[in-house]
Amino acid sequence: MINNIGKITLYVNNQDEAKKFWVEKLNFVVKFEQQMGPAMKWLEVAPSENEFTTFVLYDKNMMAAQNPKINLGHPSIILSTNDIDKTYDELKENNVEVGELMKMPYGSMFKFNDQDGNEYLIRQD
Repeated sequence: MINNIGKITLYVNNQDEAKKFWVEKLNFVVKFEQQMGPAMKWLEVAPSENEFTTFVLYDKNMMAAQNPKINLGHPSIILSTNDIDKTYDELKENNVEVGELMKMPYGSMFKFNDQDGNEYLIRQD
């Protein structure tokens, strides 16, 4: 099932300024940075190269355009799994409210809600 807390998304006004803050002021390293189209960049930072859990510095305006209902006032938590299909099936069997299983070129993922309606994402990279 779930084996790590993978990523915590921080919604930022400017990815380049956020990157500069985390890297230059807190000595974090850029773990992953890739253009995901003309207007979107995926950017992850962490305290070290060996750290599994990362902060995803995600453009706040881009997320608002993609999902107008999302709460941008708090981090989004992304959990990691080695077997997304099995995890999806197990959560459904446990009567967890799950969203659609999405298979993307950069990873497979699905959303689920806890007992209070808080949303999480599980991803297999």
